[in-house]
Amino acid sequence: MSADTDTDPETATDTPPDGAPRGFSAELRDALTPRGVLLVVGGLVLQLAFILSYIGAFHAPSPHRIPLAVVAPGQVSVQTADRLNALDGEPLDARTARDEAAGRALLLDRSVDAVLLVDPRGTQDRLLVASAGGPAVSTAVTEIVGKVEAAQQRTAVTEDIRPPGSGDGRGLSSFYLAIGWIVGGYLAAAILGIAAGARPANLHRTVIRLGALAVYAVVSGLGGALIAGPVLGALSGHFVQMWAIGALTVFAAAATTVALQVLLGVLGIGVTILVFVVLGNPSAGGAFPPALLPPFWRAIGEYIPTGAATTALRNTVYFAGNALTGPLWVLAGYALAGTAVAVLASARHQRAKARGSRAPETPEAPVAPEAPVAPEAPVSGGQTAER
Repeated sequence: MSADTDTDPETATDTPPDGAPRGFSAELRDALTPRGVLLVVGGLVLQLAFILSYIGAFHAPSPHRIPLAVVAPGQVSVQTADRLNALDGEPLDARTARDEAAGRALLLDRSVDAVLLVDPRGTQDRLLVASAGGPAVSTAVTEIVGKVEAAQQRTAVTEDIRPPGSGDGRGLSSFYLAIGWIVGGYLAAAILGIAAGARPANLHRTVIRLGALAVYAVVSGLGGALIAGPVLGALSGHFVQMWAIGALTVFAAAATTVALQVLLGVLGIGVTILVFVVLGNPSAGGAFPPALLPPFWRAIGEYIPTGAATTALRNTVYFAGNALTGPLWVLAGYALAGTAVAVLASARHQRAKARGSRAPETPEAPVAPEAPVAPEAPVSGGQTAER
């Protein structure tokens, strides 16, 4: 066997053809390409943003304008609402309600997070909460109202009229289910991008990829609803509705990821993680509902699929589908916008490639013909004359 066939292909490129070993600088340039360094720097930025976002959102939860209804006779309700609204830092946003039935209706349709029933004939009032919408908010309202009542030598007994289910510890199952669906959506799209190229080769490939992800979304939504419902009993009932919300959530995340990949290539995956994980998770209202978050996270939470899906699940399971239109429009908006951007951007890239392939080649300059060489004159005796 010849020496050529015995050469290890992995080591063949380590040594130049002349046999001299490669220098460390050359190896360093090959190992750390500019593109690789930029990707690592991007990963570092995402890591630091993740730390900043989570700690920034959760390190000091503070109530801000938690909606509360006050029920009391005559002017007592107005005076009580004004007194609660005048608290330092505006922790409550109090309004009046006609009677207890009206207050309960406001609480269950998600217009308010608590109802204070004032009894002017005694010293004990009642505070109605629905901790299924977020136990942290119910706890915060109870503490605030308790301090206000104590300052007036009164007490308030808290009544939770809509607690989380027995299998839904602290009402967080909706949040974790939403996160699972979001992660599944963008991971599926990212995996397809890694396997077949971040930017699909043409418009047909983009449509096929979106179609495959739509099928995946239906299956993923079904799997999540089965686990949260019949398997674990965390979110009981409303199986079909949860399945539909899950399918829409997964496809919203997947379509958005495809759109960002078409626009930005592999960097689109990083932008997806930034939106859905770094910004979306802490602002979603899971551990702390929006009323307890700092202004930035409070403002963006309902407009990111993670928060929209969490709210849609809670309102479906515990509040008879009240206040569901907004979250569903957010999820549908991401799904439709992601699909439209992916298709339009792919069509644009395809047209640009077609124009590039049809561009005329630059003609080569004509080469001047060589001058003819004169034949040598013969001499006598068959000899040619020397020049």
